[in-house]
Amino acid sequence: MPEKDELSTLLDAISTEFDVRFEPLHVDGKTLHTLSICNMQEHIDKLLIRKAVRNPLKDLPLWGKVWPGSFVLGRFLRKYAPEGKTLLELGAGCGVLSLIAAQYGFSRIVLTDIVREALLFARANVLRNGLQDVIEVAQLDVTAPGKNPRYAHGVDCIAASELLYLDDLHRPLIKFVERHLAPAGKAFFCTELTRHKPAFAKMAAKSFKVTEGRIGVKTHDDADGEQRRIYTVLILERA
Repeated sequence: MPEKDELSTLLDAISTEFDVRFEPLHVDGKTLHTLSICNMQEHIDKLLIRKAVRNPLKDLPLWGKVWPGSFVLGRFLRKYAPEGKTLLELGAGCGVLSLIAAQYGFSRIVLTDIVREALLFARANVLRNGLQDVIEVAQLDVTAPGKNPRYAHGVDCIAASELLYLDDLHRPLIKFVERHLAPAGKAFFCTELTRHKPAFAKMAAKSFKVTEGRIGVKTHDDADGEQRRIYTVLILERA
């Protein structure tokens, strides 16, 4: 009997807890495929029964949702001459931002999260889209002190989408960027305007030159139909 490939093995492991299927994402004329949870409500109900949800922002599987901000920031990175540069995505969830950014010429992308299930989904997405030669999936805790030796030489771009909703991460995120951003690098944080956190930009401005831009996009929600959303993108550069 032939040995299963890595993607099949991953899907078998994921399927012990989730009912999943790959769904297409159309970006700039290309089609990507991302793993979607079909039984999300059932999974959440089980968490509630086990009383495993103490903090909804941290304990619910927000990593399993495809956030429109990932599209916004992934495409936005094209403007910053990504060819040959390195990208580190923080709090990547299922990794949509990195999947999109990989289309634009980054030499190496490291997609990171702290949640084990998120990393399984992200790795499955990388393999399904044939991007394993460009994207590495790794666990990373930005609150860990000191400089991570993996990124000792500095990263050209650090990016995160919809991560600033966790206020207690603001200071650790800024410290992490201080330690790991290359001298001429840039860090990008994208957030829907309704979740905008001015305090983060104010805190970051003590150590970085901070530029803020706003991007309007149309999104489609099955329940609410087409909507126009505004996203803010904070760009941090060494002062």
